[in-house]
Amino acid sequence: MPTLIRCLIATACLGSAALAVSVAQAQPDEARPGTARARAALPTFSGFLCCNMRTDGSWISDINYVAPDKRVIEAGTPVVVTGYGRQRVHTTVDGTPQDLGNDYSRDLDLEAFARRYVQPTDPRLALARAPAAVRQAVRSQRVTPGMTREQVAMSLGWPVASETPRLDGRVWRYWLSSFEEFHVRFDADGRVSAIDGEAEVLQRVVLQR
Repeated sequence: MPTLIRCLIATACLGSAALAVSVAQAQPDEARPGTARARAALPTFSGFLCCNMRTDGSWISDINYVAPDKRVIEAGTPVVVTGYGRQRVHTTVDGTPQDLGNDYSRDLDLEAFARRYVQPTDPRLALARAPAAVRQAVRSQRVTPGMTREQVAMSLGWPVASETPRLDGRVWRYWLSSFEEFHVRFDADGRVSAIDGEAEVLQRVVLQR
């Protein structure tokens, strides 16, 4: 790379960094994202759980791992967002306190994260109009070809933003555990065309007909 271009890039980067620092310094503490005061200013609201999500009793992680000590809270369960903590959303789920953990989607701000998982409309209303195979897949936390993105999310949870930054992408990456990965592929119409993974994993996530 020519020396002049390197210098211009370096100067631009330094200028951007200086501007970012000056903007941050100009903001009052309570306005800075992530501070306790900023979190306290975020809105509380009620709605319905977007998806089948697993809890250990008090913590629901966005990665939604399968584990013997976790139980599934069904999509459509009533949820009230009561506040925000560090990388977590405080909720009551069907009357029980639960923290919704932003473990792997931290490029989303907390309010956007909360609204991804707590939706204003009960997703079961749309599911009731879906084909029988799709309803069966969602009830059993599985996927089947032909499902829409919304139906896959309802069944498995949203893919974490750190691994699937664009929800309109053709591939969503999921894990049953930290070592059991699988991919859901969509066609041009936004419907499941294939599910890729190890055979043992696919037996646990693909609806068997």
